[in-house]
Amino acid sequence: MRDDLQDLVDEVSRLLAAPTTLEDADFTLLAFCAHEDAAEGTAMDAVRARSILGRGSTQETRRRFEEHGITTATAPLRVPADPAAGILTRLCLPVRAEGRLYGYLWLLDGGGTDVTDPAAPGLADAVSLAAEAGRLLADSRPAADLAGALQTVLQGDPPERSVRALTAALGANTPLTLVALCPASPGLPDGWSSPGAGAVTAVLPDGVAVLLPLSQDGDPRPAGALAAAALVGLPAGSTAGVAAARRGCAALPDQWREARTAARVAAVAPELAPVASWAELGAWRQVAELAGPDPALAPLLADPVLTETAGIWLDCAGSPQRAAALLRVHRQTLYYRLGRIAELTGLDLADGADRLLLHLGVRAARLAVGAPGADRGQHLRAWKGITSV
Repeated sequence: MRDDLQDLVDEVSRLLAAPTTLEDADFTLLAFCAHEDAAEGTAMDAVRARSILGRGSTQETRRRFEEHGITTATAPLRVPADPAAGILTRLCLPVRAEGRLYGYLWLLDGGGTDVTDPAAPGLADAVSLAAEAGRLLADSRPAADLAGALQTVLQGDPPERSVRALTAALGANTPLTLVALCPASPGLPDGWSSPGAGAVTAVLPDGVAVLLPLSQDGDPRPAGALAAAALVGLPAGSTAGVAAARRGCAALPDQWREARTAARVAAVAPELAPVASWAELGAWRQVAELAGPDPALAPLLADPVLTETAGIWLDCAGSPQRAAALLRVHRQTLYYRLGRIAELTGLDLADGADRLLLHLGVRAARLAVGAPGADRGQHLRAWKGITSV
């Protein structure tokens, strides 16, 4: 591929009669050439010299050029000179494939090419060659590199280079969501594959992360359908969570937390299983932030029947008729159980604050049972019949 890129750079240099360099999205030099007919003084400046000699550019250079919009540009643009910094004006041709940024072609053309004129000599052909460079770079990027970058970002403080690699591959302004797949038992079955074309998949200790590009409207619902398909073949009880959509890769750790939380909730809330999205969690978002149920509820939580009764009654907004129907017990039996719940917890079930404490505690206990290593099946059986109310 390197010879192909060099030939391409040579041809762009010939078309626009200017010294040319090709850098990837991290400003790493990939190929360069001079031009015999370049005007005196336009063949080299400090930035070009550092790029060629050091095979890359400094952070200050990156910042300076990115301020001119090169990361989002889809057409040729002019980066003005900065005489005080020893920088000459240059023409930038974004190197993209399928809308994703893979690098830049830089030409020290002395301002001779009018980027506003599509008919400027050689410009259209040079743009076509930039697109060809994008296809070559896209084809050469191993999926494992992106998987490793995603794994690095989600397992700790995101190194800038990993975020840049993902941004270059997926696009700085592309709507993205993260899906968390949580197998009910460790490992993935043979032959399992990640959902969706263009997805980046990383296997982590607490689940499988799938980074999915979305349509420009950012609708994450198709990701839910793909996640459901990805669960096929995984052990029973496996769940998935879908994060809220965001543009670009800057918030991936937050999206992973959202996706993981949604998958945890799907494991204990049958009305949301097997795939839950962050957007539909409602009060479960607050429950997930709790360290666990209030210790005052321990006597109640030791009794599965009373715990189930409390949860269903509260989910029914305190309606005895609806709760008794779901529990399949006589209403007097429900009243007796509610009395026992009040005795064990010391709570006044007619008080809104006490009922809130009880509701959060019961849900936190459910979520704790759905944590890794817990018997999810037993918990779901205990709550069988609960529906969205």
